[in-house]
Amino acid sequence: MNDPSVAPKGTSFNLEKFVDYASGSVVSKTLLKRDLGNITLFSFDKGQGLSEHTAPFDAVVFILDGQAKITIGGEPQNVKTGEMIVMPANISHALKANEPFKMLLTMIRSKE
Repeated sequence: MNDPSVAPKGTSFNLEKFVDYASGSVVSKTLLKRDLGNITLFSFDKGQGLSEHTAPFDAVVFILDGQAKITIGGEPQNVKTGEMIVMPANISHALKANEPFKMLLTMIRSKE
């Protein structure tokens, strides 16, 4: 039985279409969760975001659709469809949707 919230294994699929927008909300789907890291797909409605926080590991964000303001260490930057940014471990970061946007978040746990 296939769980629709988990990435299909052994077959291709469209990431951008795998998560829908929800009015006034943030939607997340964990595609892969392992001891060494996670891959999570998100959609954010305009104005939604994640408040400032830190993580103990580097995180890679790839924008699949739309545009977001991503602030790292107090420095905001606009990241748009097709762009990627690495959020360094232990540095504060936050995200806010300038317009509805979707992103793929990959976090790799390491001792570095």
